[in-house]
Amino acid sequence: MPETIMQLKQGIALANSDIAKIEIKSKIDELEAATEKAIRKHQREVDYDTKEFTIEMVVNKYSDGLGEDRNELFVPDYQRDFVWRVDNQSRLIESLMIGLPIPYIFIADVQSSDPDLDGRIEIVDGSQRVRTLHAFVKDKLVLDGLKLIPELNGFRFSDLPASRQRRFKRISIRIIELSDCTEGTRRDLFERINTGTDELKDMEVRKGSAYGSSRLYTDVIAVCADNSVFKEVVPLSVVKRKRGEDLEFTLRFFAYLDNYENFDHSVKDFLNEYLEHNASPSNEKVSELISIFEQTMLFSKDHFPYGFRKTKGSKTTPRVRFEALAVGIALALKENAGLSPGNISEWLFSEQFKTHTTADAANSKPRVKARIEYVRDQLLIEE
Repeated sequence: MPETIMQLKQGIALANSDIAKIEIKSKIDELEAATEKAIRKHQREVDYDTKEFTIEMVVNKYSDGLGEDRNELFVPDYQRDFVWRVDNQSRLIESLMIGLPIPYIFIADVQSSDPDLDGRIEIVDGSQRVRTLHAFVKDKLVLDGLKLIPELNGFRFSDLPASRQRRFKRISIRIIELSDCTEGTRRDLFERINTGTDELKDMEVRKGSAYGSSRLYTDVIAVCADNSVFKEVVPLSVVKRKRGEDLEFTLRFFAYLDNYENFDHSVKDFLNEYLEHNASPSNEKVSELISIFEQTMLFSKDHFPYGFRKTKGSKTTPRVRFEALAVGIALALKENAGLSPGNISEWLFSEQFKTHTTADAANSKPRVKARIEYVRDQLLIEE
């Protein structure tokens, strides 16, 4: 392991000759030069510009094309679900109305060979705020829990006077736009900004907790995440695998398969409860779980043209799409183990399936149920 700057400086005091001191000082100079070079390199990698968008502009860029997953301003799949409670959303709206500053929203200009992504703007940090603005302006949020201006409780956007609506939509939001930065850099920035927040406690935290030593985790979740067919049909980047996304996928598969009908709004709580309540499966149960997972992955490989990908060239897999297809397949196989559907392209590439798996509010109970049962029913109908 290379010596640190502190170790080298301590070495000078312990050196027993001038020659030894000169050699150490030379190493210090080399280390300082290498450090400065690395800092400058990464400074060039993260270029940014400060902008101001009006609320109206932010909402339009987010909402236009949202249902088709073609909105210019979009939430990447590594971001958390829309988890803010109504009172949190309401306080944001109240703060904006009275002119209080809110934190910068970080976005990134996406440069990609995929025409569906190139030129779009990824929300690196601030998705809860953007989605709150969208919900309010589109009349989907009823303000509640406000104490500074309690008179606003019960208001929708459309309940405000027209003059107040116009002024609200003209409020400026401070934006930092990153350019020419890699996906890894964007993820790193997101993680740095949000270090310590409860919403980000995902598989990395579970792995280091009591959950990570449970039999369900070690003998089922981890084993399935390492399955070769799973890796083939569910492409994930190196960065995502390092962050435990493969483990997240397998956990979601089993949790939704076991209890999707009782899913509530919090994905984190839902997954943690599944881990807690099923921590010590029997040998028979372990075999059963691994078997249905393997059957599901093989079924996808044999019958779906791109596995769980959206397109042939896709290098990653959206969580919502995986959940719908994988759990839907498993449910269909439970009803008919010999299931052998014909051409599935009519519904797999349909607008209805796209709506089920690309629209926002992916963490709502009706949507979870609808997308899973849509896949299950389509497979059984074909049969």
